[in-house]
Amino acid sequence: MKKNKKLKIFLIALLCFTVVCGAVFGIYVSDYYRADDTAIAATFSDDTVTVIQKNDDYIVFTPEKPERGFVFYPGGKVEHTAYAPLMKALAAEGFFCVLVKMPFNLAVFDINAADDVLEEYTNIKEWYIGGHSLGGSMAASYASKNTDKLEGLILLAAFSTENLNDSGLDVIQITAREDEILWDDMEEVKKYQPNLPDDFKQLCIEGGCHAYFGSYGEQKGDGKPTITPEEQVRQTVEFISATLFGGED
Repeated sequence: MKKNKKLKIFLIALLCFTVVCGAVFGIYVSDYYRADDTAIAATFSDDTVTVIQKNDDYIVFTPEKPERGFVFYPGGKVEHTAYAPLMKALAAEGFFCVLVKMPFNLAVFDINAADDVLEEYTNIKEWYIGGHSLGGSMAASYASKNTDKLEGLILLAAFSTENLNDSGLDVIQITAREDEILWDDMEEVKKYQPNLPDDFKQLCIEGGCHAYFGSYGEQKGDGKPTITPEEQVRQTVEFISATLFGGED
């Protein structure tokens, strides 16, 4: 009887603990950054880029003549549609862009999301992967294990915890001078910087901030930008395009 009573108490305590943890997690993931009106407007097609929502899993931005594919992982606790302006601008430069929706807006819960994209769009022969902040780090983790499927990695306000020195990937890292979220983690940034190949390409956007890679307003703890979100996106797209497309006939 005593053993049964103890077991019953243990099970009740375990149930209560599970309920509390579930409630805390629910509150945590429900508090996220939402796409603003500029981002929502970018989810519609125009004369240059066709935008299609695929099964609530991702948004596809298709240019007239897609040259390369790009799978993008959104930042942690940021609605994926917040990156629509960036994806649409990249698509206008020739990228077939796929903006992935992550479970609970956290890429850590679906690091291999790119697998489905690459398997579906076999007509695209060259693929890049990238992401913003946490999404960038998760994209780097995927890239390190799938070098045979990818041409390169694009990190926005992000670093790689995986060693990519012998990966053969083209790596681009773009940061922003007023990004106090990434720079607040400077020791981690310095610690993992050697993981990038010696020939990786880097840009630090003067006046930019952490949140302006997306379009979701101000982010808590971020710095004070001196440029507009549109200007940060323009410089980001220009650098990526010049680095990967520059010099081609």
